[in-house]
Amino acid sequence: MKTAMKDRYNEYLQKFKEATPQEVQSKMKNAIDDLKNSDDGKGLKEGDKAPDFSLPDPNGNQVNLSNQLDVGPVILTFYRGGWCPYCNMELKEYQRILSEIHDAGGELIAISPQTPDYSLSTAQKNELNFHVLSDRGNKVARDYQLVYPVPDYLAEIYKEKGLDVDLHNGDESWELPAAATYVIDREGTIVFEYTKADYKDRAEPWEVLEVLKEKTK
Repeated sequence: MKTAMKDRYNEYLQKFKEATPQEVQSKMKNAIDDLKNSDDGKGLKEGDKAPDFSLPDPNGNQVNLSNQLDVGPVILTFYRGGWCPYCNMELKEYQRILSEIHDAGGELIAISPQTPDYSLSTAQKNELNFHVLSDRGNKVARDYQLVYPVPDYLAEIYKEKGLDVDLHNGDESWELPAAATYVIDREGTIVFEYTKADYKDRAEPWEVLEVLKEKTK
């Protein structure tokens, strides 16, 4: 089953552009460009060892990467939060192909800096049946070299739009992980990575599934 996440992104983006003042769009683009030109959020690369972690799911159960890898390879995706429409579209697409991921022997883990309560809301809203974990303080995201600070001018835009990132994350840091997806084989090696400063640019889930099938046999 092929997904068409990027088609949905483009449809949403067109509506966003029609409804959003050019000044706001320019500031949001500047934030992306600033991140591209910085040393932040670059992420680990193919061939690197994936740092192990243990994080809570919305019910307080700890999920450990190495334990998951004992069973099979893992698709690991970092998302900004349930307040991010692009993140929600991505998570829904992964849910659509979850049975195929399992049929290929893999597991799916999604991580954000949200508190467990907000992770629960994200999982329920999108009807997700995979691991949705809370990385408060971006500790794991930092191990994966994905963390970046939200510029003050962008934080103000988010606040004006009612996107209370600090409330969702349970702290005042206004730090987020770059949107990133990894495929990790059973030996703990990253065999695929897709990390972009532009949060609208993400790997198509069905393509990630094909990588899982080909590179983790």
